[in-house]
Amino acid sequence: MRLAPEVETSVHRVVQEALTNVRRHAPGADVVVRLGIDRARNGNSLRVEVRNTAPSVRSSVPTGGRSGFGLVGLRERVEAVEGSLTSGRTPDGGWSVRAAFPVLPAVAGSPVRTAGVM
Repeated sequence: MRLAPEVETSVHRVVQEALTNVRRHAPGADVVVRLGIDRARNGNSLRVEVRNTAPSVRSSVPTGGRSGFGLVGLRERVEAVEGSLTSGRTPDGGWSVRAAFPVLPAVAGSPVRTAGVM
């Protein structure tokens, strides 16, 4: 599996922003980060999901105050590298951020690696 350098950076930013949002908006929540490959006829994609449980402590003001355009800016960054981003509340009261990124074809002669599918 190969990712374009700008896709690698965007994957990092998705995880970083999602974890920052958990810390700010869901104190005490459990978090899971998952990465996987979706294999399709029209090309493979890297799937990233950051999911947290409901916060153990409710607060009306996020830790560190209010910011602004985290998820909006993140969506723009992901779409700029031909990916997609969705986010929203989970049935258990937590939150989920999911992104899909294009994967480049393997370079001839490179070792083949397999990854689990999410």
